[in-house]
Amino acid sequence: MKIARLHGFKDICYPETEKLRLVESSITDVFKRFGFSEITIPILELSGVYSTGLGDTTDIVQKEMYTFETKGGEWVSMRPEGTAGVVRAFIENSLYRKSPVTKLYYSGEMFRYEKPQEGRQRSFNQIGAELFGSRDPLADSDIIAMLWLAITELGLSDHVKLELNSIGKPLERERYKESLIEFLSPKKDSLCENCQNRLSTNPLRILDCKTGACREVTSDIPFSIHDHLSEQSREHLDALLFSLREKSIPYRLNHRIVRGLDYYTDTVFEVTTDKLGSQNAVAAGGRYDLLVERMGGPQTPAVGFAMGVERIMLLLEKTGTRRNSPGKKQIVCVIHIGENARGVAVKIADGLRKKGLRVETEYENKSLKSQMRKANRTGATYSVIIGEDELRKDLFSLRNMKTGEEKSFPLKKLADLEGHGDFRKLL
Repeated sequence: MKIARLHGFKDICYPETEKLRLVESSITDVFKRFGFSEITIPILELSGVYSTGLGDTTDIVQKEMYTFETKGGEWVSMRPEGTAGVVRAFIENSLYRKSPVTKLYYSGEMFRYEKPQEGRQRSFNQIGAELFGSRDPLADSDIIAMLWLAITELGLSDHVKLELNSIGKPLERERYKESLIEFLSPKKDSLCENCQNRLSTNPLRILDCKTGACREVTSDIPFSIHDHLSEQSREHLDALLFSLREKSIPYRLNHRIVRGLDYYTDTVFEVTTDKLGSQNAVAAGGRYDLLVERMGGPQTPAVGFAMGVERIMLLLEKTGTRRNSPGKKQIVCVIHIGENARGVAVKIADGLRKKGLRVETEYENKSLKSQMRKANRTGATYSVIIGEDELRKDLFSLRNMKTGEEKSFPLKKLADLEGHGDFRKLL
């Protein structure tokens, strides 16, 4: 018998292993600066975790999962993606009881049975992040800002583009699906075989099909998902786009982005490149406000994404890009009092993270006392405090969380900071 690796599986040997770990450490360093902590989830789960979480009509569940029956008669599946397993762990370990907002990241191998090609193998590594507990568009903005900073610190921001869309709530999406089916049914014979099947099961995926025939059929659809969005969904999208502009994150609205998983609501996004052929997505994600409840947990809004590590490494190789060094680990809490101060706090937090600092902040307007408790809980060394009084005077207050010393400084001082050493000089 010939001893050889399975088709579609790949050995990673030195020096590729070293490159892999450097990429992972660069990405997870950024995650930690945004206050995310690591979770590890099993490679094997009960198959129901994925069929319930991802949806029975998705390509992953229907065609791509490695599923088998154990000696005990249970049907289990090898991990095809991370979100469903993290949600299961979030519920089973009652993590929602520990904090109103939970930020988790994971990394590891995923497994899907599909045609192997450059940038796509049957065993691959992903790094992902999930934020539970906030419906605020600023949570979406933070997740995207974190992803974009990770891409930037890898030196790849000039080689990729961020595309995003809103797919609304389930009822809005159902109305859109009905319109799609009505428009595409007379053109069914022009669709590829996969999309002919999708027309009755998952018509949104037809918009995502890469075959020339399907792209041509869908190119003249006279309506988009945005025509079916509620006022609430439109407001969520508008607030997200405003925040991304405030953070100087380049994006493009793309009505064709729908993502292939049933759990998404409202925001969906992809980071794509033209350097990797047909496998052009290096990261993707979105909001999934109904998934935790669907999997048996309490009502919990959530948003997250995953990055393909091999695709990142391939892009680094093809562009000749060297990874930038990771930033420092200093923890700073940015505290805001009042709606006007909240917008300024978001920009301050984003700027400090770009300087290599780990920054914690609140998405919602909470009391000073509540935010100070959070600063102590996260182990922050300093708190930057922005209130209405400070805004009027163009100031911020800086508090040393260990000594209690507090002073006020001009806001422009924050822009001049080179690193955490400057905070020590101020106080």
